[in-house]
Amino acid sequence: MKLLRYGPKGREKPGLLDKDGQIRDLSAHVPDIAGEVLLADSLKKLAALDPNSLPLATGDLRIGPCVGRIGKFICIGLNYADHAEESNAPIPKEPVVFMKATSAACGPNDDVEIPRGAEKVDWEVELGIVIGKPAKYAPENHIMDYVAGYCVINDVSEREYQLERGGGQWDKGKGCDTFGPIGPWLVTKDEVPDPQNLAMWLEVDGKRYQNGNTRTMIFNVPKLVSYLSHFMSLQPGDVISTGTPPGVGLGQKPNPIYLKAGQVMRLGIQGLGEQQQRVVQG
Repeated sequence: MKLLRYGPKGREKPGLLDKDGQIRDLSAHVPDIAGEVLLADSLKKLAALDPNSLPLATGDLRIGPCVGRIGKFICIGLNYADHAEESNAPIPKEPVVFMKATSAACGPNDDVEIPRGAEKVDWEVELGIVIGKPAKYAPENHIMDYVAGYCVINDVSEREYQLERGGGQWDKGKGCDTFGPIGPWLVTKDEVPDPQNLAMWLEVDGKRYQNGNTRTMIFNVPKLVSYLSHFMSLQPGDVISTGTPPGVGLGQKPNPIYLKAGQVMRLGIQGLGEQQQRVVQG
C-alpha cells in the first residue's frame, strides 16, 4: 500500500493511493496514518479493503507528511562512504545519531524556508524508515517485524548552524521549521522487498546533484533499527532518516553551493515517489 495524508496543514486526513494514482479517503476506517494505525494488524485490515470501495478524496488535496504525530524524528549522519569522503570525515565505526525537531516535518511539496540570516542551507535526499511496532533491544535478524514501511525524506540542513555554531551537536542546523519534508507516501514494506537497492536522486533547478543508491549505505536498515533500539525504545510512528549519498551542496568543488530563495528542489527514491519544494525566505 501507499498510505498518505492529505488536506490543509494541521488538518490532514488519512488516505490511500490507488493503482490509478487517485487519492482514496480512509477517514471512515482510521483517524490518521499515525501511532497504532501502523501496527501490523491495523495495516492488514487496510490492505484488505477494496480501494474502489473507498470515496475519492475531495477538497484541498495538498499532500502532508505521510506520518502524523511523529514521536521521534531520528537521523543518521555520514552513512554513505562516498558522502563521508566528500565531507572530509572518517568512516564512522558506529552510526552517527542526531535528532531533528518534529516541528521540522512538513509535506513533500511544501515550501522550504531559509531561516532569517541563514546563508548555508543545503539538501540531502534520504531513505526514511517508519516504525510499526514497539522496539527495545530488537534483534537484527527479526527487524522487519518492527518496520511499517519507507518514505522519501529531504534532510534539509543549515551548515553554519550545524558545523560552525553547533558546539559539537548537529541538531541546531537540522531542526528548523520546514527542514523535514516527508513523503509523499508511506510505502508499506511488502512493496519494498529490498530497501538496500533503491536508486535515489536530487536536483536543484533541474541540475542533478545527487545520484545514489541505498546499497552504498554503511549501516543497513536492520542494523540501524536494532542499534537505535538499544539506546531508546522505538514506537509506531517514529521516523528514521538513514543518511544521504554524495552530491550535497557542502561537498561541491571547488566551492560549496547553497540554496537561495526562488530555487526549486526535486528529489525521489525508486518506488517511493517524488518530492518538489520551492525555497523561500523565512
